[in-house]
Amino acid sequence: MGNHRKSKIKKKRKSGFLARMRTPGGKKTIKRRRRAGRSLKTR
Repeated sequence: MGNHRKSKIKKKRKSGFLARMRTPGGKKTIKRRRRAGRSLKTR
């Protein structure tokens, strides 16, 4: 029935790596995740 198909492109543009690197807060997030030992990928 009501199964919403999320757009992968929209998701990437909103919360992908490049989107994160564009903002100061996003850069902090990446830095924090790297320090926690995560790989570069963001969800």
